[in-house]
Amino acid sequence: MSMDIQLQGRVVLVVGGTGFIGSAIAQRASAEGATVVVASRSADAGVTLDAGDERSVAAGIEQVLREHGRLDAVVVTAAPSAQTLDQARNGDPAQVAEAFDGKALAFLRVANAALPVMLAAGYGRIVGISGQNGFVTGNITGAVRNAALNIIGKNLADQLAGTGVTVNTVNPATVKVEPAAAVAAGQGGESSPAQIADLVAFLISPLSALSGESIAVGHRVLGVI
Repeated sequence: MSMDIQLQGRVVLVVGGTGFIGSAIAQRASAEGATVVVASRSADAGVTLDAGDERSVAAGIEQVLREHGRLDAVVVTAAPSAQTLDQARNGDPAQVAEAFDGKALAFLRVANAALPVMLAAGYGRIVGISGQNGFVTGNITGAVRNAALNIIGKNLADQLAGTGVTVNTVNPATVKVEPAAAVAAGQGGESSPAQIADLVAFLISPLSALSGESIAVGHRVLGVI
């Protein structure tokens, strides 16, 4: 028996919705009956939005409201892939700052732009896709950008407690279409885009009372509390 998670008629904005994880989230929310608006820097998306630019973010939110009249949930999965980071520059302040801006501050810009709409409605769901690199050392760039996103999410959630707007972050490790079951010591378990999308679909639904959580998808780093 399937469970109705009450996304029918909800307007969900997926920033980075053309990507590997974002497209799975968009498809999952759409399958639940949500009106999904895909946003990315590409003109092929429903909304052209650069999460690195506050004016672009504001214009994207305004377009969603103009075309749909409401905004119930926002998922931010717009960030350069970990594979694009230069391991030789792991501790380079310039790369760390760029990665921080491209992931953590991108999430904050979008959340800040969506919040007035959600607060006025007395309801909203915000989810940021972070990563398990934020739980361990060994990669300064990866740790900083993911840990910062989780910290921002928790701060926003606490500020919004009792308003009807929730904020959570989801932390995958390696993401593959067919994830391995085995988990190595000191590493997080693999997960698939579909598994991430299943979790996010619940978090953006009215059924979810969770807020302020940083949730690992796939096994949380083995051997770390």
